[in-house]
Amino acid sequence: MLKKRIIPSLLLKDGRMVKSVQFGNYRDTGHPITAARIYDAQRADELVVLDISASKEGRKILFDIATQMAEECFMPLCIGGGIRSIEDIQSLLRDGADKIAINTAAIEVEGLIKEAAEKFGCSTIVVSIDYIKHDDGSYEVFTHGGTKATGKDPVIWAKEVANKGAGEIFLMSIDRDGTMKGLDLELTKSVVDAINIPVITAGGVGTLDDFRLGMEEAGASAVSAASIFHFTDQSPIKTRKYLVDRGVNVRA
Repeated sequence: MLKKRIIPSLLLKDGRMVKSVQFGNYRDTGHPITAARIYDAQRADELVVLDISASKEGRKILFDIATQMAEECFMPLCIGGGIRSIEDIQSLLRDGADKIAINTAAIEVEGLIKEAAEKFGCSTIVVSIDYIKHDDGSYEVFTHGGTKATGKDPVIWAKEVANKGAGEIFLMSIDRDGTMKGLDLELTKSVVDAINIPVITAGGVGTLDDFRLGMEEAGASAVSAASIFHFTDQSPIKTRKYLVDRGVNVRA
């Protein structure tokens, strides 16, 4: 059985690391290379780096950061943000990314997921799904940094992209982002049960037990988190020990 993974995430804006709450209220949290070095030393299983820069200059900085992280870190890097073409994917892989996260373009660019999976391998392509839970209990996928409703149900969309060749899903709750109030276990489990590719769940981790719940109760292959590592004294090392002590199947 594959080991469950602990995955810190970094959000970049024009070369700086930021942290959001419900995809807004951004605050600067430091330099991404420094954070990557720390997470690598703390034996994180992987690092997700998502760029929200609007400018072309910001995109260029992302490529430079990917190169530097790859040179300095041993952990696998999943990098995304503004990926819209095969050329974008190829460039980031060349610069050191191990996986590429695709969000908006998975919906807007016809055939991108299928072509990318065929060209670079399914395990390289991660589809990032940002979603909101409405007051009536229904869920909806949002794109463009959480600003554009799509009318798509996240479970159905996850099945679609899995069929197109995506190798993994990065499932992000917009409502819970930065709140540290716990993962959406219900939606995570629904997606996990619907597809046969790994699911990384994110958004809301506030305690070490949230990692356990995401992995064991919801069945996620990995849990990704940011605020708990940025704003508390918890770390991937402490998280791993907590999970190992409770019999969770993580790398010891």
